[in-house]
Amino acid sequence: MTNSDNMICDVETGVCGTAGEEEMELIDLNKPKKTIDLYYVTDPICSHCWAMEPVLRRFVEQYGDYFNFHTVMGGLLEKWDGGTVDAANGINGPTDVAGHWREVGEQTRMPIDGTLWYNNPVHSSYPPSRVFKVIQKQNEALAHVFLRRMREAVFAFDQNIAEKSILVEIVSKLGLDGEEIVNEAELPSGQQLLNEDFALAANLGARGFPTIVMVNEQNKGVKIVGARSLENYVTGLKQILNAEELQPSQQPPLSSLLEKEKLLFSKEIEVMYDVEKTGVNALVEKELSSNGYQAKEILGETYIVKN
Repeated sequence: MTNSDNMICDVETGVCGTAGEEEMELIDLNKPKKTIDLYYVTDPICSHCWAMEPVLRRFVEQYGDYFNFHTVMGGLLEKWDGGTVDAANGINGPTDVAGHWREVGEQTRMPIDGTLWYNNPVHSSYPPSRVFKVIQKQNEALAHVFLRRMREAVFAFDQNIAEKSILVEIVSKLGLDGEEIVNEAELPSGQQLLNEDFALAANLGARGFPTIVMVNEQNKGVKIVGARSLENYVTGLKQILNAEELQPSQQPPLSSLLEKEKLLFSKEIEVMYDVEKTGVNALVEKELSSNGYQAKEILGETYIVKN
């Protein structure tokens, strides 16, 4: 007869049975003290930053208890003035960006259109960066949502996020007064906020995007330049914490992640849940209710949107 004193119902499987051999284990429910400041130096039109989104999201989701996350605007494009903007990547004018963006999109499978560089080029990344700073001053969490929506707009959906009307629309959909926020960003105070970020980026030694800098209480840091693998960022965090092992949080359920993000591309789901591209549809159908999302496609890539 089964020992009724040693029974358990598994919350994940829904199966009830014996609890197993371990009757007692010590656990630690204290979250680690956040002794690390992580600075993410970026720009709204940085294609490699867009490509890095899947890895960065997983890193923050699983290891965010170890650090305080700060987004810093770096100022990728002040204006097109006829000179060489990025000689290393062969970018001398707007149309040169299109090919570079397409290449990044094809290599990383984070959708990038880039057609706007031919017919309606972004004249500067400063306007959307200033709007980000104004929102960030009021609400850090909403600022991160705004940055994501800007990137979806410019990379996947080919919208010029330097245009006031586009910025107003994106901000308004966050539940804020779009006109008021964008107008405030155009004031000298908006540029001052951005200049403060530029100074911080310079102090951090960031000369390209993306750059991640992790700094500890002794003001010692680890700098990681470029879009890297998850393992690179975990290794950097271990180094700055002087720890051999870290305890990552469990990845959030797909339903929770979609509720938070509203839109997820296939690559982001693959990276978060360690699944192949061919397994994404099965995972989505298993984890989400059929009326809770819409599956769509853009530039040959699948993405899901919360209903």
